[in-house]
Amino acid sequence: MPFRKSRTLDDNSDVYIIAGLGNPGKKYDGTRHNIGFDVVDVLALKFGEKIRKLKFQSLYTLVKHGQNRILLLKPQTYMNESGRAIRQAADFYKVPSERILVVVDDIHLSTGRLRMREGGSDGGHNGLKSILYQLQSDRFPRLRVGVGAPGENDRLTDFVLDGFSKEESRLIEHAVQNAVEVCEMFVSSGFAAAANAIKNL
Repeated sequence: MPFRKSRTLDDNSDVYIIAGLGNPGKKYDGTRHNIGFDVVDVLALKFGEKIRKLKFQSLYTLVKHGQNRILLLKPQTYMNESGRAIRQAADFYKVPSERILVVVDDIHLSTGRLRMREGGSDGGHNGLKSILYQLQSDRFPRLRVGVGAPGENDRLTDFVLDGFSKEESRLIEHAVQNAVEVCEMFVSSGFAAAANAIKNL
C-alpha cells in the first residue's frame, strides 16, 4: 500500500519517532532481542492501531498523541541494519535525533528492569551501533528493557534469540506495559519526566 500522509492528523504538529528494535519473521517473535517490537506493538494497540503499513524498510503506523504525532516503527532490516530504516523515516519527516526514542533489549539489566538514557555509546548493541552510524549522532534517547544476562555456558547470540521462561514472561509483560507508559510520557512531557517516571514504576 503506498504511503500517504494522514489528512486526519495535524500536519503542523511535531512528529516523534518511537522505534522498537527487533528482527522480522515469526521465528523471532517473543525472543529477548525483539522486546522493542513488543513494546511498540502494545503502544499501537492503545491507539487502536496495528503496525502493518510498509515504508522506510519498516512496518509502521502514524498516530496522534495530544498535539503531536508519533511514528511507531518496526525496522524490517534485521537488527544490525536498524539505523538505515530509522534514518529514512527521520529524513522524510525531518525529525531531529532528540525526538527519536529507540526501545531496545539490554542484557546488562535484570529481567524487566527499565533504564532510559538521553544519548551515549551503543553499549555493545549492534542495533544501536547501526543507528549511531546512520544518524551520525549519539544524541537520541533510548529506552532499555532488561532481558537478563546469559549464563557462563550460554552463547550470546543463542541467548538473545531465545524466549523467556514462564517466570521471566510475567516480569516482561509488566515491563512492556511500563515501557508503553514511559514512551507516552516522553512525547507528552519530555525526556526528563519520562526518565523520572521509571523510578516510580
